[in-house]
Amino acid sequence: MFVLEFKVEAKLKQYQAIDDAIRTAQFIRNKCLKYWMDNKGVNKYDLSAYCRVLSHDFKFASQLNSQARQASAERAWSSISRFFDNCKQKVIGKKGYPQFKKFSRSVEYKTTGWKLLNPKTIHFSDKKEIGTLKLKGAWDLGYFQQSDIKRVRLIKRADGYYCQFVLSCEVKEDVKPSGKCIGIDVGLASFYTDHEGNKVDNPKFLKKSEKRLKRLQRRLSKKKKGSKNRQKARQRLAKAHLKISRQRKDFAVKLARCVVRSNDVIAQVDLRIKNLVKNHCLAKSINDAAWYQFREWLEYFGVKFGKITIAVPPNYTSQNCSNCGEVVKKSLSTRTHQCKCGCVLDRDENAAINILKKGLSTVGHTGTFGLDPMNAWGENTSTFSEVILSKQVISWNQESPSL
Repeated sequence: MFVLEFKVEAKLKQYQAIDDAIRTAQFIRNKCLKYWMDNKGVNKYDLSAYCRVLSHDFKFASQLNSQARQASAERAWSSISRFFDNCKQKVIGKKGYPQFKKFSRSVEYKTTGWKLLNPKTIHFSDKKEIGTLKLKGAWDLGYFQQSDIKRVRLIKRADGYYCQFVLSCEVKEDVKPSGKCIGIDVGLASFYTDHEGNKVDNPKFLKKSEKRLKRLQRRLSKKKKGSKNRQKARQRLAKAHLKISRQRKDFAVKLARCVVRSNDVIAQVDLRIKNLVKNHCLAKSINDAAWYQFREWLEYFGVKFGKITIAVPPNYTSQNCSNCGEVVKKSLSTRTHQCKCGCVLDRDENAAINILKKGLSTVGHTGTFGLDPMNAWGENTSTFSEVILSKQVISWNQESPSL
């Protein structure tokens, strides 16, 4: 599945209707969560049935499309199931107990309640009176069938309203093999370093915009709560944060596409970002680097272009020598790898080489005749010279023709 997003053009009354639909979806999600807390043994289907009860009890809830109400119940259940999974896996620390939503920004429709009038116009037919919305974007929805669209989301952001289409279809492109493989180690000094020592600079979007963000935050804090000036200041601050997040995404998408198209095998490190950000000295820089977002796009383009992407465990990739394999312990401040064998490399380059080696070793062999236990390879076992050739002991499968 993949998502196409368009900006929405509508009248003020329609924007207010979208806000009303978002608040209703938030209300249904919170009510379903409360119902689960108050009643033992409630499952996913009970929450879906509870949506019908809410539509009878609250008139504004009945105005929202029935499948949109079910989608809100599914959102509540997803937070519950995530909590159960963390408990079963015995995750250390907080398990993520479901919380009530205070500021929701989206409402989701399934296959009903909306209709595409043309590739640039969509009509919502529920009683929220959203009506017909114009879509602004470069994508052409006429290329896809309407049955391929599984979900439609209306999203409110700092700079306007957007409509997302979740499509269930494969998008693949044929790309000529490049005959290259690459090992990637991400970092903070440089965004990533490959096994050949090539580096990509870390853009540090947050750090570059931090001065402006602080100024906007100070202006917001000086405004009187509840005033229109405070609302305007809050909007300007939200737009600044939105710009930074879009810069990160644009950088990750373009870089990941370039890496995947240029290589047939991409080995990357499988980092646990949740554990890394526990270091309060580096948490802001790690979040600003957006390594996980880069990895997600690497895997997406790997599927799209038919390339191999491998996530390698990070254990000892920086400590082991890429030349002799000996463990050379070093702190984070040590940026050069020096081994007794004479290998002197940049720390990240040494790690990238180890990542590539691990990645290639985990790919394995598929469908190989010799690796099938029924098809052993090897030379004939020698016997005495007087024994006839047909009595020789051979290592072939019994079904193989006799020599």
